[in-house]
Amino acid sequence: MTTTQTSPLTAADRCDRCGAQAYVRVVLPSGELLFCAHHARRHAAAFADVAVHVQDETDRLREEHGAAALR
Repeated sequence: MTTTQTSPLTAADRCDRCGAQAYVRVVLPSGELLFCAHHARRHAAAFADVAVHVQDETDRLREEHGAAALR
């Protein structure tokens, strides 16, 4: 994966699977996908080898909601 400049994810960025707030952006050669923390973990193996860049802001969940948010 290469380093890519991406803007911070906001509350307006929604998971492409369920519509929850996105905390992970996966940049692919053909576009990008946004995931909540749950779906990012669930699909990590599928995008790990094809992603150009992964912007992971799941650490914000702990800051904003405590450790229970990552379960």
